[in-house]
Amino acid sequence: MKMIKVVFWVLFLIAFSFAQTAGERIETNLDSLQQQHQYLKHRIDMLEKAIDDLLWYDKLGDAAFIDKVFLTGPPLAKEKNPTALGAGNPVKFWSYIFIPKSIDQNKKYPLIVFPHGGVHANFSTYYTHIIRELLAQEYVVVAPEYRGSTGYGQTFYEKIDYGGLEVEDVKASRDFVLDNYEFVDEHRVGIFGWSHGGLIALLSIYDFPKDYQVAFVGVPVSDLVARMGYYDDEYRDLFSADYHLGQTANENVGEYKKRSPAWNAEKLQTPLLIHTNTNDEDVNVLEVEHLIQALKAEGKKFEYEIFQALPGGHSFDRLDTKKAKEIRLKIYRFLDEYLHPPKLLRTVSDINKAAYR
Repeated sequence: MKMIKVVFWVLFLIAFSFAQTAGERIETNLDSLQQQHQYLKHRIDMLEKAIDDLLWYDKLGDAAFIDKVFLTGPPLAKEKNPTALGAGNPVKFWSYIFIPKSIDQNKKYPLIVFPHGGVHANFSTYYTHIIRELLAQEYVVVAPEYRGSTGYGQTFYEKIDYGGLEVEDVKASRDFVLDNYEFVDEHRVGIFGWSHGGLIALLSIYDFPKDYQVAFVGVPVSDLVARMGYYDDEYRDLFSADYHLGQTANENVGEYKKRSPAWNAEKLQTPLLIHTNTNDEDVNVLEVEHLIQALKAEGKKFEYEIFQALPGGHSFDRLDTKKAKEIRLKIYRFLDEYLHPPKLLRTVSDINKAAYR
């Protein structure tokens, strides 16, 4: 009996040891697969970006001089190795510039700064019709691919600083245009964006009120604290990743408030129009309502409209429907009060003509 027990325990230990080794191998293989998956994902994003860049010329080449410029913003928010070669250098990033072919370069024209939406997204031909509408009004447009944008590899992706130095990158894009194009009027600069782009636009006018004469924000991310509460773990993990904020909202609520327009409403000085939609499936209307209430509590003057369950949800005024175009006309009329583009679009028919000229 003792011999049987000894044999049993020897076999058990051998099996346990083998299982441990096999488990370690599986874990190592899983880590390797995850790394390969991330590498492949970023390579695909880079390919998609390269294709989309070509599409800009195909879709807008008749209406605009299109360029993609390489410039710099502030150094990284977090340096992995502060003593490494190149540590502390400015972050390099790209920006799109769209210049209407119809302009007279001896005159002055207004500028729209257009940050894209999304956590780790990019400025794509999704915005083609909106850019064409701006060009038809003879706005010059700059669209920054600020730090953390997709399509530029994993290293750039992990430079994200959501609601932080992204705002500085956008400002650097604005400044680049004014420094390099004499036909752009420094006193007629507006900023607008949707979703996360709306958050960046709001923080931009908070931080640089003298550099933007007007702002429009659509369905803007407004309250990251609330947002972390109603979103899932996968979304929250984007923010608490080591290369990003590195903490959850529960661990550092102050940092999340600092990056939330609703919690900084006292800073508003710039003319502002806000649009939101009650059936938004991405930015819950409660976030934007908090922003509106906070601005009112601070006695700020601004305009807003809460649309009631319009088709399209989060994208309701970026669609190509007649209703979406009518709403965009409201945006253009508001911008016109401060930027005075040479050719304001006044009707849906004007928008349609701009789309197919």
